[in-house]
Amino acid sequence: MKGIDTNVLVRYLVKDDKAQAEIASAYIREITESGGTCFINIIVLCELIWVLESAYEFHKNEIADVCDRILRTKQFEIEAKDIARRAVNDYRNGKADFADYIIGKINNLNGCDITATFDRALKKQDGFILLE
Repeated sequence: MKGIDTNVLVRYLVKDDKAQAEIASAYIREITESGGTCFINIIVLCELIWVLESAYEFHKNEIADVCDRILRTKQFEIEAKDIARRAVNDYRNGKADFADYIIGKINNLNGCDITATFDRALKKQDGFILLE
């Protein structure tokens, strides 16, 4: 298994820089053709979503669809895949950022029954309490 950074994943998906996209694709293909997998950690997913939103102006549903495809791709091993899948669903249907939903899910996994926040987008979201 080989880890990949956000910039490699972005080039692989968006293909905005032809040379880097070809390098990223060749690297991922080399790993998977030899029977390996590419590891994508939670921070890479958070950064990917932020980049797709801010730099490429993808819409929330487009981003959630991209994440769903990544989560289903057998060549990618995703850290805490179940948490990521639930956070993508919350992100798709909610008002907050993906990273906020990841924070809540990880906190819950580690025994927290609630996550306190000042983020109004999380008001009335399961697992969060808005401090006012």
